[in-house]
Amino acid sequence: MNPGDFGKVAVLMGGHSAEREVSLMSGGGVLQALLSRGVDAHAFDPAERDLSELKRDGFQRCFIALHGRFGEDGTVQGALELLGIPYTGSGVMASAISIDKVMTKRVWIAENVPTPRYTLLRRGSYEHEQVIRVPDDLGLPVIVKPAREGSSIGVAKVEGYSDMQAAVDAAAVLDADVLCEQFVAGDEVTCPILGTGDQARALPVIRIVAPAGNYDYQNKYFSDDTRYLVPCGLPAGEEEAIQDLVLKAYRVLGCRGWGRIDVMVDATTRKPYLLEINTSPGMTGHSLVPMSARAAGISYEDLCLQLLASAALDQLRQPSPS
Repeated sequence: MNPGDFGKVAVLMGGHSAEREVSLMSGGGVLQALLSRGVDAHAFDPAERDLSELKRDGFQRCFIALHGRFGEDGTVQGALELLGIPYTGSGVMASAISIDKVMTKRVWIAENVPTPRYTLLRRGSYEHEQVIRVPDDLGLPVIVKPAREGSSIGVAKVEGYSDMQAAVDAAAVLDADVLCEQFVAGDEVTCPILGTGDQARALPVIRIVAPAGNYDYQNKYFSDDTRYLVPCGLPAGEEEAIQDLVLKAYRVLGCRGWGRIDVMVDATTRKPYLLEINTSPGMTGHSLVPMSARAAGISYEDLCLQLLASAALDQLRQPSPS
């Protein structure tokens, strides 16, 4: 890969989502990595500049380091499709489905990919009696989360019936759709994927050991107490089975470029259950894709270059009629 072949590159970072702070950290790391390899890379914050400036200013590729809404949900991808500027990561449809945890589950269930059972509550249409009865179906604890947020924002582990209403109401502030999910006790792992279609491959699985088992926003990005185990130390055969499963899950969603899927392995049955997919994963100092890539012999800088080289458009541009 000749860095000069990429042309002028915009690293999209910041943005309008609740994950803006993390996105700025991710984008800053990517920008420095690309600059260190001789790429003509520039920071671009869609919260401060209109996307139309990408075309005006002659950008030829975009590295999307945005997280969450207005960056990972198909909206920016759609704008870049219209501008004709290739971008990293999944396209419009795969991004839109993957940001929505409920829609992701529906696709996975249809394709026989195991995921925890769930109940969907819609803001403004659920009654108190309906909320407090959710554990009757899913058991306790229950995981309550906004359907379209990332980085564990708004996620609550509910231990008792009396705590359900407050958790659902808090999640409903962040999203009109609230996902109540069966809690799976066991090993928490994550597995990144690089590539597209038949060429996609799973990187080493990472096992996450968070303080008191609470892998929340603080412990994800700002704690040194969370441990990440690579090699993951799972029993023989389990890592390979998880890699095969996440590859299937990634492909059925139509993802491309890269992604990362979070998984819980049931402590009793050792069955893996897929929780969600990230189509624009973090690239901070605490982030897991770079960590897994290092275990596979890929440096942070090489990873950034590889991802940039995979930038593409969903639709091939047709020549304008003369």
